[in-house]
Amino acid sequence: MQTIRESVSENRGHARRPGEFFSKLSPAALQDLESMEFPTAYPAGIILFSEKQTPEGIYVVVSGEVKLSMNSMEGKRLILRIAKAGEILGLASVVSGGPAEYTAETLHPAKIAVIERADFLGFLRRHTEVYQLLTVELSRHLNLVCEQLRTVGLASSAPEKLARLLLDWSENGQTTDAGTRFHFPLTHEEIGEFIGTSRETVTRTLSTFRNRRLVSCHGTTLTIPSRMALETFARC
Repeated sequence: MQTIRESVSENRGHARRPGEFFSKLSPAALQDLESMEFPTAYPAGIILFSEKQTPEGIYVVVSGEVKLSMNSMEGKRLILRIAKAGEILGLASVVSGGPAEYTAETLHPAKIAVIERADFLGFLRRHTEVYQLLTVELSRHLNLVCEQLRTVGLASSAPEKLARLLLDWSENGQTTDAGTRFHFPLTHEEIGEFIGTSRETVTRTLSTFRNRRLVSCHGTTLTIPSRMALETFARC
């Protein structure tokens, strides 16, 4: 595995850090935490840590995207969500000292900063006010997973599941004359793992969406001409 360790000062500069957790840290706490970061460049498809194994520390997504998934004994995989820049992975394991609840794998080339467990716990002892922020962050992670499980477990059909996924991804998309445009980098197989169905079903359902002009696709860019129309179709 080829990685490139980079100087944190070269990457951080004075830009505002993305992510709710970092935005709420005091300047002193943020500076202390960043002093422990040394981002490493990873190619796509690298497993940062696996479920049932204890991560060496927290993993800060500096840039890129990381796929979080759970796997069954039979080899089936459910993608929980895609972590983006500014997110912290492995928090629950670092706090509890237990194994990870999910597997984290780079979806695209990404820069990840690993802060070892002992160093992060020392950071918390120096900045006890961060415990409250940590609780909020862990609660946010739980809510995101619950939303994903609600989509997979409670949606009645594959079109409804796929429509909900596309609508969720489009919430932060760009509004254009043609509709809501957004980046959707998942393969059909990964979409199937996201909504608990087969790749073939995803392909057929997307084809139906396109034929009915509910979505249009150009590479990894999708456009939803009318969110209301897609929502209505999913409920039919």
